[in-house]
Amino acid sequence: MLLHKARKRFGQNFLIDNVIIDKILASFSPQAEDFVIEIGPGLSAITKPLSCLVNKLTCIEIDRDLVRVLKKKFDNCNVCIIEADALKFDFNQFNCKARVIGNLPYNISTQLLFRLMEFDEKIIDGYFMLQREVVERMISRPSSSNYGRLSVMLQERYKIEKLFDISPSSFNPEPKVFSSFVRLIPLSVDRIKPINYDLFSKVVSQSFSQKRKILSNSLGEWSNYIPWDKLNISPKSRAENISVHEFIEISDILYEYGFC
Repeated sequence: MLLHKARKRFGQNFLIDNVIIDKILASFSPQAEDFVIEIGPGLSAITKPLSCLVNKLTCIEIDRDLVRVLKKKFDNCNVCIIEADALKFDFNQFNCKARVIGNLPYNISTQLLFRLMEFDEKIIDGYFMLQREVVERMISRPSSSNYGRLSVMLQERYKIEKLFDISPSSFNPEPKVFSSFVRLIPLSVDRIKPINYDLFSKVVSQSFSQKRKILSNSLGEWSNYIPWDKLNISPKSRAENISVHEFIEISDILYEYGFC
């Protein structure tokens, strides 16, 4: 019996499956010296065994009642509980790189992923439980039905690997959909990346704003400045057919014309 009632406004679904917990820890493979941040420790299903494997564990929890329970449970321990909203949390406050793990609430999972992108220089890797549909979008390739803005923006920054699926029965309360456990590893700083990231983001967003439109129509005025033949891209292509590298090429050309 759970001692804390899950709150819908926080998107709480507590992990209760010991087999899945073991699989998560085996995939994460923590080392004692790792600086680990857990987002949304909940009822400490992962927190407790993880705290036995690392020297220091920092947990970010938004639910005040859970914070009280967790602080009492891990008093005089190697676990630091911080009451905060991960969407607003400044990960730059830590003076070393971190490994991040968490069961991200479905209702804010995409927002959290974009938030963490702002601190990718501080993150060694990320391991997350997410709605399976979101993970499928994250790993999708061009010309597939799930390929979209999320795919492009994350794949520009990370190597992404879906590790395994998780049944609704592994949680209490049970969500209506399957979850997946996914790994994100930041790509090298030497990778091919946009000259101007803000413009790249705008180009990708504009391209997918009306997914069924051809790219030259979606991009409006910008399309007049793009040398389609030189890029070997048809202006009649749709955003879902354009690779991450091609989006970078398009945004870089627009930047050279003074767009930002």
